[in-house]
Amino acid sequence: MNGLIKLLIKSLSLAVVLLFIGISLSHAAELQKITNAKLINNPANDGDSFFVEGDGKPLHIRLYFVDCPETSVGSKSDAQRVREQMRYFGLPGVERTIHFGNEAKTFAASILAKPFTIHTAFASALGRSAKGRIYGFITTSDGDDFASLLVKNGFARTYGIGRETPDGVSRAEMIERLRDIEISAILKRVGIWSECEPDQIAELRSKQRSEDQELKELQGQVKKALSPKNLLDLNTASKEELQSIKGIGPVLAERIIASRPYRVVDDLLKVKGISAKTLEKIRPYVAAGKE
Repeated sequence: MNGLIKLLIKSLSLAVVLLFIGISLSHAAELQKITNAKLINNPANDGDSFFVEGDGKPLHIRLYFVDCPETSVGSKSDAQRVREQMRYFGLPGVERTIHFGNEAKTFAASILAKPFTIHTAFASALGRSAKGRIYGFITTSDGDDFASLLVKNGFARTYGIGRETPDGVSRAEMIERLRDIEISAILKRVGIWSECEPDQIAELRSKQRSEDQELKELQGQVKKALSPKNLLDLNTASKEELQSIKGIGPVLAERIIASRPYRVVDDLLKVKGISAKTLEKIRPYVAAGKE
């Protein structure tokens, strides 16, 4: 059991690192309080993200600090997300991950059936949502922090964006509190943790870290390939070199050459035939001198 506790603490530390990576300065704005908010029944609701009515307006709230399993898989990115969650929680398969995502959704609906309080700075939390989702804290009708309740009942992990809480608890301290609550839920084997497979969790998380590192290295290679020294210089590139870029034909290449010099890539907008949309397609492949 001691070995399991140590493993879980180490794994939680990884989540904390990811939490800090995901933090944006925009979340330092002052929180606004919305009382007597109500849950809006919507198929897109899940355990940590839901539509609510506050101050007579519909809002799509995404909780700070926590992450619940997904409730469905509608795309490749969703599938990758569910697999990552499955590995974190040490579950036997994606089916059980989806199952507990729906359990978290049901839990949220029951707790938020009574009016609650929202604190939000209206910071964007788009993620995979196509509409205006915002980060927020929710205090239940009983005065509990809802994110903490999710973790306590084994329906969420400590993960994601965080900031100082409405009652002045620092981000770092809140992380530590949630980590402690999560470890308690693990040891009690409540919620998702009731089906955690201790003997496999280390292997599953190791596999996830390996894939994450591989992706990071690939992104680094792509970034290096597109570094300025490998881009076409708008001020010196030949007509043939410019035509190697998709979307630039012989006429446009001649216009680009005739409009030299370029101080910045945005100067391409002065070239007849290059719109803002065209510029964004060209931008990854060109540079203006030592810009």
